[in-house]
Amino acid sequence: MTGWHAPETLIARYADGSLPDADAWSLEKHLESCTSCAGRVSGAVRATSAGTVLADVRDAVLAAAAPAPAEAAPQDLRDAVLAAATPAPPEAPPLRTPRLLWAAAPAVRGAWLPAVLLVVLSAVLLAHVAGFSGARPLLLAVAPVVPVAGVALSYGRHADPLHELAASTPSAGLRLVLTRTAVVLAVSLPLLTLAGLVLPSPGAPGAVAWLLPGLTLTLAALALGGWLGLRTATAVTGGGWLCAVLAPALASPDGAVARHLSDQLSAYVGGAATQGGWAAAAALCALLVAARRTAYDRLERF
Repeated sequence: MTGWHAPETLIARYADGSLPDADAWSLEKHLESCTSCAGRVSGAVRATSAGTVLADVRDAVLAAAAPAPAEAAPQDLRDAVLAAATPAPPEAPPLRTPRLLWAAAPAVRGAWLPAVLLVVLSAVLLAHVAGFSGARPLLLAVAPVVPVAGVALSYGRHADPLHELAASTPSAGLRLVLTRTAVVLAVSLPLLTLAGLVLPSPGAPGAVAWLLPGLTLTLAALALGGWLGLRTATAVTGGGWLCAVLAPALASPDGAVARHLSDQLSAYVGGAATQGGWAAAAALCALLVAARRTAYDRLERF
């Protein structure tokens, strides 16, 4: 015996596990011969979160040994100790539906959804009330840009009052962008396709011919968003498509805009080979988005 006793700070660090190994071993050697320090260490450990588990183990041991030491089967005692030391199973994860709705909500509120309905109703009224024969080609020309614009309008500080909060969550970045993109596509694709089906089609491509181009432009906007920012990327892809389709038709010398628009659309989206090209471009853009997924973590650019 040297008369030395462990200070409180040393015991506290030993109890919470922050004491270096060499110091812990030295203290444990001292406890073998110092009942006073052993009692203080025991009390400090019981005051930590591990004390609850140790208390349960102790109660289980005492309960198993209570009838009589001779009657307590070793296996029963072992099972009781393991049951007390085994942590309780984790609680079931909370329902994810509210979080999903919260993440997707900006994609279907604001001015975008009324704009989609306006495009659909305008095309139907032009065809069936005003008798405009170019309603379907015009709808097919505009339709691929609608989901692209929806993606741009559903993500960022301008669209989400809780954007700063969303940016700090683990699901921010590309995952959140894709969630809202999926909602935009789920709303716009059926509405525009149904509108195309009810419109007359003198020489225009089918009502579903715009689906692959629309998907490709959307993925291209997401891919470019990693470099340019999402709004600039959607302006480039959507504006580029409109210029490529509408400019030649509007510049036609004979003024037959509807016919030239149908011809232009047939060249861009008609035929299996053209659709295959759009599908290949969509796959390429999807791969590019996956390769550049970390770029969406820098939300301040969007």
